[in-house]
Amino acid sequence: MAVRLRLTRVGKKKQPTYRIVAADSRAPRDGRYLEIVGTYDPRREPSAVTVDNDKAVQWLRNGALPSERVRKLLEISGAWEAFEASKAAK
Repeated sequence: MAVRLRLTRVGKKKQPTYRIVAADSRAPRDGRYLEIVGTYDPRREPSAVTVDNDKAVQWLRNGALPSERVRKLLEISGAWEAFEASKAAK
């Protein structure tokens, strides 16, 4: 089972907010997920990103692949740097 960190859309019509989730790569976009890692609200100014860095780094260490957008959000939150540092410490 390949795990991906990706966005799941929630919210009303024309008012999207997203969850950053760890999900099976075969699951549909808004389908079943394994764990919620954070949230992303693009409608705020500036955009609001909330990520549980410990959970994100743990999933990345276990081999989860982030989507392009999630990788950018992880870089903003600092989780990507923490993952790179833990990878270099091995």
